[in-house]
Amino acid sequence: MATLRELKGRIGSVASTGKITGAMKMISSAKMHKYEQALKRLVPFRSQVQSVIGHLLAAEGEYTSPLIEVREVKKIAYLVYGSDDGLCGAYNNNIYKGLLEYMDEARRQYGSATTITVLPVGKKMAKATLRLAGKGVDVKPVKDIHTRSTQREVADFAEVLKTAFLDKEYDLVEVVYMHYHSVSRQRLVKEQLLPVSYAALSAENGSTSVNKNEPCLLEPDGNTIFNSVLPLHILAMMQAQFTENNASEQAARVMAMQSASDNAKTLLDTLQLEYNKLRQQGITTELLDIVGGQVER
Repeated sequence: MATLRELKGRIGSVASTGKITGAMKMISSAKMHKYEQALKRLVPFRSQVQSVIGHLLAAEGEYTSPLIEVREVKKIAYLVYGSDDGLCGAYNNNIYKGLLEYMDEARRQYGSATTITVLPVGKKMAKATLRLAGKGVDVKPVKDIHTRSTQREVADFAEVLKTAFLDKEYDLVEVVYMHYHSVSRQRLVKEQLLPVSYAALSAENGSTSVNKNEPCLLEPDGNTIFNSVLPLHILAMMQAQFTENNASEQAARVMAMQSASDNAKTLLDTLQLEYNKLRQQGITTELLDIVGGQVER
């Protein structure tokens, strides 16, 4: 049985842990709100790009671009977003498990001879995916961006991916990340980045309020504008994916720290009750000794 001194030390340790996890929860919550605001700031840019594409599609023209060229898929690249830091629960593990499922699905769809390249972002994800190297899987940790990168750095890496696709290093580029809904809800998704899906563009802009009967003058020409806007569409997608994943990471950390704080509080209550019982038992024993000594007299 623990002594009063030992219990008092454990109570102090648990209380300190609860304060630390509470502070970490507040910090993560502030960061999550920062990324929420960043997502809102991205909306006008993405909406404007979609509006231009919507006008082009409404004109019912024929557009061609190397960025929408569909090739036979022999080389696939997965850009996988994770975290640089821990203490975020099962966040990285869930993304890793999802990646394995997507890779198995790709093998079934495109054949077992398909070469897969994993591009992990974040130290934790890079460490987890390195074990996949070999047997048709190449792991290349991304050093150009990390979870604290700026939008400029994300834009530069978008150019790297675009160049790699145009140079036929990859026939298909897909992004695996956590889509942010709220602090308590994030969903793992896989989105095709390259080639840009023409069908997805049409569906994405199907609700755009463009009057097809309204005459539209395109200068210099529709295809030139289309090829100018497509890179902006890719950039908007990557910026949104990067920001949503960061918001999801902080939301997962908020929930993990909340759980840790709750567990610390429960343990603290249990230890405090045990301490009070042991202290009361000691007092009762002392009183009995005093009473017993008086009776002996």
